[in-house]
Amino acid sequence: MGKQPEKTERTRKAFIDAFCILYSQKPIEQISVQEIANKAGYNRSSFYQHFCDIYDLLNILENDVLDSLRKELSKGERSFQDILALFNGGELYMDALFGDYGGTHFIERVKASVLHEAYELTTTEADLVSPYLMEFHLSTVLSLYRLWRRRQRDIPAEDLLRLIHNLYTGGISAVAK
Repeated sequence: MGKQPEKTERTRKAFIDAFCILYSQKPIEQISVQEIANKAGYNRSSFYQHFCDIYDLLNILENDVLDSLRKELSKGERSFQDILALFNGGELYMDALFGDYGGTHFIERVKASVLHEAYELTTTEADLVSPYLMEFHLSTVLSLYRLWRRRQRDIPAEDLLRLIHNLYTGGISAVAK
């Protein structure tokens, strides 16, 4: 008898969700397959039907999130507010990937594959400064976004956007009181 795609996807999602809950609480090195399986309500052998190991699960999660973001960004020109809204989807996944234990690897992947495309930042071979400007801009935005999430979104998203805009247009002195 063939596999049931809906059930397979539901099981896969249960493992990913369980992993995200755990990854939001502790480093990946302290998470076991058994712990993920228990939290998801399945056994270890079911886990291995979907993933090679925990790092494979993390890679699949990152790829799914990046693919979703790329798909949304390819729909046309987006404002920074639209991009922030994209990052606010999938709260559980974003909390895990941008949380205290989320690795810089994912942030580097976001910068490389999503935000560079979103901002359509291009440089010529002769332009030696632009890569530094892009890195400054993207790293700052992602770092502020990560801090905002870690602080439980303590200010409204619109205020965060305004803060980022004011920092870029007027510098720290224009924002500090």
